[in-house]
Amino acid sequence: MCGILGAIGSQWRDHIEAALTTLDKRGPDEQGLFRQDEAILGHTRLAVIDAQGGHQPLLSPGGRHVLVFNGEIYNFLELRQELQSLGHPFTTRSDSEVLLTAYRHWGEAMLSRLDGMFAFAIWDTHTQTLFAARDRLGIKPFFYSKLSGLIFASTLAPFFRLPGFPLRLQGQALRDYLAFQTPSAPDTFLSDCQQLPPGHQLHYTARSGVLKVRRYWSIPREQVNEPMEMEACIERVDSAIQESVRRQLMADVPLGAFLSGGIDSSLIVRYMAEAGMRNLRSFSLKFTQKKFDESSHARQVAQRFGCEHHELEAPEIDETAFLAAIDDLDQPLADPAYIMTHALSRLTRTHVTVALSGDGGDELFGGYGRYQEQQADYPIKPWQAVIRSLVETGLLPGALLRRTLHGREMMFYKRVELGPWEQSRKSMTRLLAPWARKACACDKTLEMWHTLVDELGGEITPSTHLRADLWSYLSENCLIKTDRASMAHGLEVRVPLLGNPVIDVALAIPAAIHLQDGGKAILKALSRRWLPEEVWNRPKHGFSIPLGDLFQGAWRPLGDRAFANVERTAPFLNAKAAQALWNNCASGGRASRRLTYTLLVLLLWLERHPGVELETKKGGVSELL
Repeated sequence: MCGILGAIGSQWRDHIEAALTTLDKRGPDEQGLFRQDEAILGHTRLAVIDAQGGHQPLLSPGGRHVLVFNGEIYNFLELRQELQSLGHPFTTRSDSEVLLTAYRHWGEAMLSRLDGMFAFAIWDTHTQTLFAARDRLGIKPFFYSKLSGLIFASTLAPFFRLPGFPLRLQGQALRDYLAFQTPSAPDTFLSDCQQLPPGHQLHYTARSGVLKVRRYWSIPREQVNEPMEMEACIERVDSAIQESVRRQLMADVPLGAFLSGGIDSSLIVRYMAEAGMRNLRSFSLKFTQKKFDESSHARQVAQRFGCEHHELEAPEIDETAFLAAIDDLDQPLADPAYIMTHALSRLTRTHVTVALSGDGGDELFGGYGRYQEQQADYPIKPWQAVIRSLVETGLLPGALLRRTLHGREMMFYKRVELGPWEQSRKSMTRLLAPWARKACACDKTLEMWHTLVDELGGEITPSTHLRADLWSYLSENCLIKTDRASMAHGLEVRVPLLGNPVIDVALAIPAAIHLQDGGKAILKALSRRWLPEEVWNRPKHGFSIPLGDLFQGAWRPLGDRAFANVERTAPFLNAKAAQALWNNCASGGRASRRLTYTLLVLLLWLERHPGVELETKKGGVSELL
């Protein structure tokens, strides 16, 4: 795994080398630069495959094309063999050389052949064009700015090192963060930076300055052409996971697995053992609080498959540990599981360089209770329009607004922390200063979700909900959590359940089959086949942290200071409303813990990035208030 950074015709070209140091943790083993005319491409390397030959930036024979690449191509050996049969010689054992050669032979069409996690850029020195792409589900990140020429990077961090780069906080990104705990691609916290969405490619022509972004892979709609038998589906998924895990065991460095004790990570360990992996090392956290601890189940799985198991006591999540994790976020992310994934990654890296994870199992195979619902479950009732009108005019209390929601809107209401319902307890406007509300476009909070649902069928059914989550909750939250937490320690984490073989099979199976047995029916069936009963015959268990205890204990002084400075740190927030939330949680209240955590992460991140201020519009001219 690596970090990439580049600039084409940019005023910050001479600062790229210094900015590259912000990506050292992603690539601690080696650093490389390519310079030619107006182009500079940088790379920091975590050497996983072909340590001696996989140097980057990588030049093609003759030097026309230059590649910087972050990720792994899991089917590179098959592609290499095919390209060799077409007459292409190879001088290294690296997947990066295969990737560059595939582009030279097939052009942009080669994207359909790649099974992997990747974000890469290829510079054509003859045509002065840049081609870049991000994997199907956005496992690896790619940010860019066209403010001056083109600048791209693995994270937002390098942009903060460019002297004079505008630190304008993007209102819509702030809005999405408050609603969904993470900004949504293509928006980022910096107004002058965008994120390449999952499954998209980018083409930039330096001579004209024209930049084009387009989708190369779409989440397929559900197609139910003929009945499918459960047993046949189980066998297809079994074979697909087996193939995906086999491909992802390729490494020239020590490799292990995250093992929480849940069915997803436990199945990954089983398939690793079944593939013949020797000296399999597994890693889990042990919590003192029983409701968070799954370590006994992880031990059973490790014993079943002969793992060298490392059970790590969950570290005291004190103020220092919490702030260290926040420091490694290039933009705010309010998933509490990030903190523990950060700790697990740090400890895992002392033993191995690569770890396989069970990420993606819930989203791809229907593991959340919300997938059992659909908008048809909430039909409109004759009296709702009348009640809503009275609520909106203030004649009835805002607490009644929820009872007036129906259909798609009710489904969305249940998904977000804050939204465009001014009279409800989830009103975003309650938490924003009046002058900031327009900049955040609160009324468009659900626009992304409406677009996703419309593209996937027009109505929220279990199928559309599950699929929409792939390009929202999974890519923008879960995968960012794992990428940032692991790469902060130079640990590469692979996700076999999101390999192409598994994605293609899982999305071809009707959601109704996945959602049998209370959801995740196919993975549960495989668990019953391969895992100890204690692992699969128990309630679902999330990977999180005891927020209530931390708010009242280890984080209390930190939170007191952060919320006391809301008006200075985040003047766009309603300070009284924010402080009331903190005071409630810090005093043992249970209301809005998740929202309070969202605000705490935001405040701490802003403290570490002074100068970031919300951009507003006055008379068509951008100003900072």
